Amino acid sequence: MGGTAPVLVLGLGNLLLGDDGVGLRLTEKLAEESNFGDAVEFIDGGTQGLALLGCLAEREAVLVLDAVGLGGEPGTVHVLRGPAMEQIRARRASTAHEGNALELFATARVLGLGWNEVAVVGVEPANVRTGIGLSPCIEQSFEVALAHAREVLKEMVQTYVPSHSR
Repeated sequence: MGGTAPVLVLGLGNLLLGDDGVGLRLTEKLAEESNFGDAVEFIDGGTQGLALLGCLAEREAVLVLDAVGLGGEPGTVHVLRGPAMEQIRARRASTAHEGNALELFATARVLGLGWNEVAVVGVEPANVRTGIGLSPCIEQSFEVALAHAREVLKEMVQTYVPSHSR
């Protein structure tokens, strides 16, 4: 398989803002254990926002790993696919350090950078303030979030990369 990997795992967040770094940690761990070869590309998107547009081109599916604040208890793991993605409402980033995945994906759609599926696995943050490291409740939820990310990634590869279907 040459060119762009059909499935992208995009980690978002800021390691310097406590629990906001959970998506990056999940991406790193998932990449370490991946055995999908050229079918999947893992990108640490940090807080690059619209600068990531080029990374979305020519993908069949995108899995976003991030801190996701939907008003649940800190440490709650959210898996958003299909209609569940509507739970997230677009908002403008309030600082230069906040990446806004919704704005990124809305812009990509307008530009015609289509894909078949976008899914989000996120963890409800407890602390998004200056500091390194995850809160204890986020650390406790980490393996659950990782298990969900593994499952979604496996399904995406099986669905969108025919040579990996088993």
